[in-house]
Amino acid sequence: MASNRGVAYIAPGKVEVQSIDYPKLAIGSRRCDHGVILKIVSTNICGSDQHMVRGRTTAPAGLILGHEITGQVVECGRDVEFLSVGDIVSVPFNIACGRCRNCKAGQTGICLNVNPARPGAAYGYVDMGGWVGGQAEYVMVPYADWNLLKFPDKDQAMAKIKDLTLLSDIFPTGFHGAVTAGVGPGTIVYIAGAGPVGLASAASCHLLGAACVIVGDMIPERLAQARSFGCETIDLRQPASLADQIAAIVGVPEVDCAVDCVGFEARGHGADTVVERPATVLNALMEVTRAGGALGIPGLYVTGDPGGVDDNAKIGMLGIRIGLGWAKSHSFHTGQCPVMKYHRQLMQAILYEKIHIAKAVNVQTISLDDAPKGYSDFDKGAATKFVIDPHGMVAA
Repeated sequence: MASNRGVAYIAPGKVEVQSIDYPKLAIGSRRCDHGVILKIVSTNICGSDQHMVRGRTTAPAGLILGHEITGQVVECGRDVEFLSVGDIVSVPFNIACGRCRNCKAGQTGICLNVNPARPGAAYGYVDMGGWVGGQAEYVMVPYADWNLLKFPDKDQAMAKIKDLTLLSDIFPTGFHGAVTAGVGPGTIVYIAGAGPVGLASAASCHLLGAACVIVGDMIPERLAQARSFGCETIDLRQPASLADQIAAIVGVPEVDCAVDCVGFEARGHGADTVVERPATVLNALMEVTRAGGALGIPGLYVTGDPGGVDDNAKIGMLGIRIGLGWAKSHSFHTGQCPVMKYHRQLMQAILYEKIHIAKAVNVQTISLDDAPKGYSDFDKGAATKFVIDPHGMVAA
């Protein structure tokens, strides 16, 4: 039996690489004839993983992390019809059955059959069905014919793997935030957060034809990364209000649409940047989005946060000024991105050189053994998307 190693969450602030079981084509005690086993080509560290590693969720010790997976098929279940050993595939972070009401409606982020606790599942994530994560050497993927996106040419895929690895989550997620916010040709957009998802969303806004993309953050290196591909930026540490800083860029204190790429660990603006205020971003976006505009909210909000600033925050109950949003006839779109809705089109945009998403988010590859350092550097605000290369295939 082949060996396997994976990145395990141990305790707040601590992950380590451990020997783990080689995957089987099984779900618990049941055979999984619709699944495949993948040799991991690349697997990325996500900001959502950081929430768990910081101890801001109810994730159990020993959880094998990783929901952003690109792999090569090394074994197929007997019911897999359209994939073959050797295929290189992108794995949507949403696990979906393809059979339930929601999957048939394209709502693959809230599949009804893959998580007994709630709608929706993901690899290596708290409360998401107990599926083993893919920050490892090998992983099992169920419902493979339905879930996996096969790259049409292996050599071409490996030549662009640093871009294609982002199809598992952050590129579709950032794109979804922009689409649901109503970004289109000629729009003026504000993106809250210049982490990898925020940068992916900003690049997506350019792909969608936005006239001006403004990105706000508190980390100078991340703002510089946003400027590197044509974004305007706002340093949220400055005392001027967000509206005034937007007015200084576009002449009016509002934008057509806005995207929250921060989520529940948001901090205040200006003098309050050292204070966690989980509703800050949502309230700020309502303030600066024009009447009739929309807010895309791919930023993560949770129902259980042991480190919340108060009892309400610990259960995801935030002080959102919904009256302002109502008065301005805003629309809001929340929840997991249904990756399958977008990943094939975004793959084509990469393959036909319409976007260079790895450059936009500053992909850096690291070994599996360097994953703990990657988590530490990312937690310190590195303007980098860390991509783990377990077998040296990306480097090669």
